Amino acid sequence: MSENADLAAIEHARREPLTPLGGFVNVVAAIGTVWTFSLMFLIVADVVGRSFLSRPITGVAEIAAHSIVAIVFLQLAAAIHAGRMTRADFLIHAIASRSARAGHLLEALFLVIGLVVMLVIAWSGWKPLADAFRAREFFGVQGLFTIPTWPIRAVIVFGALLAAVVYVVQAVAELRQASMKTAS
Repeated sequence: MSENADLAAIEHARREPLTPLGGFVNVVAAIGTVWTFSLMFLIVADVVGRSFLSRPITGVAEIAAHSIVAIVFLQLAAAIHAGRMTRADFLIHAIASRSARAGHLLEALFLVIGLVVMLVIAWSGWKPLADAFRAREFFGVQGLFTIPTWPIRAVIVFGALLAAVVYVVQAVAELRQASMKTAS
């Protein structure tokens, strides 16, 4: 049953035309995917260098730790846009089966909550980003390996803001659907 639902969602997504926002979030997610593969190659190179050549690559642990967070925020908006964020589908479908309008309103409520969470993340990340940029903050071991922290912080703020934009667009669409269900 869930396999059929997943296939139906994929087929539905393929039929929908790609919007400029959808295209942009997919490009940003693709950057996260390329970053993921690059990180995998770096880790493999470090393991090979460490195990077979007794020459580890300096800074791999620091790069990996900070990259994971950045990758998540690069791919977050695409996951939201594709409707793949974790949510209470069973509740939404149960309510929508009784009242389509109530289902759309509940979905809009969940989207607005997600919007608020993303705005809080972006807002709380802005000052640390500005401070890191201004102070030229680095992570790593000074004298051995350091990388500036501001690019990672910028990706977090950017990713949260982009996710917030997607939440707004989807919430507006759900509210339009709910208003159409009232009119009909």
